[in-house]
Amino acid sequence: MPKLCEGLATDNARKIWSAALGQLQLEIPRPNYETWLKPTSPVSLVDDILTISTPSPFAAEMLEKRLLGTILRTVSRVAERKLRVEFKVQGSTLTQRTESPVNESEEKPDSEPTQSSGKLDYAKSYPLKASFNFDTFIVGPSNRLAQAAATKVAESPGSAYNPLYIYSEVGLGKTHLLHAVGHILLKRGLKVLYVSSERFTNEYISAIRDGSANRFRERYRSADVLLVDDIQFITSKPQTQEGFFHTFNELHMAGKQIVVTGDEPASKSLLQERVQSRLAGGLEVDLQPPDYESRYAILRSKMPDLEPAVLDQIAQRAHQNVRELEGALNRVVAYSQLIGSPITTELADQALKSLLAETPNSVASVEGILSSISEFTGVAVDRIVGKRRDKATAGARRMAMYMLREDARLTSGRVGQALGGKDHSTVLYAQKRFEQLMETDDSIRHQLAAVRDIMIRSRRAGVSSSN
Repeated sequence: MPKLCEGLATDNARKIWSAALGQLQLEIPRPNYETWLKPTSPVSLVDDILTISTPSPFAAEMLEKRLLGTILRTVSRVAERKLRVEFKVQGSTLTQRTESPVNESEEKPDSEPTQSSGKLDYAKSYPLKASFNFDTFIVGPSNRLAQAAATKVAESPGSAYNPLYIYSEVGLGKTHLLHAVGHILLKRGLKVLYVSSERFTNEYISAIRDGSANRFRERYRSADVLLVDDIQFITSKPQTQEGFFHTFNELHMAGKQIVVTGDEPASKSLLQERVQSRLAGGLEVDLQPPDYESRYAILRSKMPDLEPAVLDQIAQRAHQNVRELEGALNRVVAYSQLIGSPITTELADQALKSLLAETPNSVASVEGILSSISEFTGVAVDRIVGKRRDKATAGARRMAMYMLREDARLTSGRVGQALGGKDHSTVLYAQKRFEQLMETDDSIRHQLAAVRDIMIRSRRAGVSSSN
């Protein structure tokens, strides 16, 4: 291919993939986006084949199995023509698809990511994200205490606030602070071990299965600093909590620094009481949704040349968390690139119109969600929270589990409690299954929109009757 054509192909691929990521970031659950999509990069667009680079064969495999249908629909919608997607790893093509897979395998509850080799590499260190540092963390009233505590830990590891437990809803910066601490301590020559609770679980179970418990203990207890992200994901795994408890004790008694993130205060989590007490034994700090000034500052730090009126428009509209804010900004920039027009308030309004229509105006209540689903499906609320498993009830319950997380912003443990004490793993499985159905069945998305319309009408009616 001539160099000019090759350059155009790369540029077109970059524009389409950038726009697609902006939409996928808003549509796909945060853990899936961060793990599988964020590390990708566009390679080329030739003969309607969009080639995407992935960091590993495992990442390409997971993109194919879990997200291919959604990716294909999104890139084709962005490009306004049907595209095929090809994943490449270090120059080697792994998979190519012309349409969504017909039969996607369902994920099983409590499934853990597998290692491509079948064995764990205990010498491997999970990398910290370079952009997640203190310099890029925008400080405001909603996060000032957490930032100050993290900074203090980075200055005096093992002596100030040990452990440090940072909690918040998704997308507010707790992982950013966790990585920022790690970067500082790595520069000081300390042995820093960063791991998600999912990775910890995977390694712990594999160590037991493979008879490598000693290597597991040596890996974790030789660390100077242990950073654990999203501790809430081990709430339904008592054996993993046992391993974490003993690992925590060994490190803490040795004066090693421990920093953990979660989605709610330790005392209100569904972790074992002894794990709760360990997390609460140091300092607990939370992060709240950013105020307008913080949102504007975040946007300005990312796009300093954008007109203030446009930054103001995005900051006013996207407000739930930083991730939503960044997704809205990405969407505006990608829309501008695709239509070849400068970013104005009018263009931003057009780019964000569908996002605003899809986003609930406020946090929904458990009662409002359940009653709206009941009204739409004809399944009584007591059946949704009960134990019946007929098709209609199971479908309504699955939608409830998804909406209680997305619209009421409940953790998976709280969702289970709201639905009659359902197990955490059962909730996670149902939520993932509902997401899969939305990817392959347009009617499911239409049903979800209809239920949200009922909620909005009910909320408006309630406001009118109280006035």
